[in-house]
Amino acid sequence: QVQLVESGGGVVQAGGSLRLACAVTGRTFSVYGIGWFRQAPGKEREGIACRPGSGVGEDYAESVKGRFTISRDNAKKMVYLQMSSLKPEDTAVYYCAADSGMFSSSYYCNSRNLNYWGQGTQVTVSS
Repeated sequence: QVQLVESGGGVVQAGGSLRLACAVTGRTFSVYGIGWFRQAPGKEREGIACRPGSGVGEDYAESVKGRFTISRDNAKKMVYLQMSSLKPEDTAVYYCAADSGMFSSSYYCNSRNLNYWGQGTQVTVSS
């Protein structure tokens, strides 16, 4: 069983930065691909950054490309989302999600493919 817990959300001014963290339990973390998603009020959940369990490759939504960076520390079983140049439209609940398999990074940006989800953390960007 895999459990995920996000942290690091909060309120930040436009142009600022935040780093979200996702702690993952499970013995075989290194084989799990990870995705970061967000959902703003009245909008669908959006996959914004994803990375496979092994190998290389990352995918980003156009809305965050160049501003957000996904990283993982397999030894610590942690996944991070570094967010910079934040905009008010980045305001949302942010979730990390995971699932196993040897798929390309984009697979883990599709919420239908992932079975393990954290509870979410709120990010609010003020103008």
